[in-house]
Amino acid sequence: MARIAEVALFTPDVPRLTDFYERLLGTAPRSRSESHAYFDVGDTIVFIHLVTHEDAEHDAPSGDHVAFAVPDQDGVSDELRASGHDVTGPKNYYWGRSAYVRDPDGRIIELVPEGT
Repeated sequence: MARIAEVALFTPDVPRLTDFYERLLGTAPRSRSESHAYFDVGDTIVFIHLVTHEDAEHDAPSGDHVAFAVPDQDGVSDELRASGHDVTGPKNYYWGRSAYVRDPDGRIIELVPEGT
């Protein structure tokens, strides 16, 4: 069974968005800088990223997305590919092993290994 591991939000103004989520969630981020912040919300991380073109160089989409932790990342990726979806990865990135796919409405979905 999959679980939501992360909600990633991209912004040109990390401090502004971080302040908003700090007020909304009622807690300080676990980590904060000019380029990122993240909050622990139960078993899910809300990760705020600075919009850059750096991720495009790594084949990772730099847009808002939901990351699902799945027990068989390779198997899920293969099943999605077999049913006609364009899947990038799984691939090792500097932040870990991820695969990316768009849902039928075009939303970015990241697949990460369970335990992430």
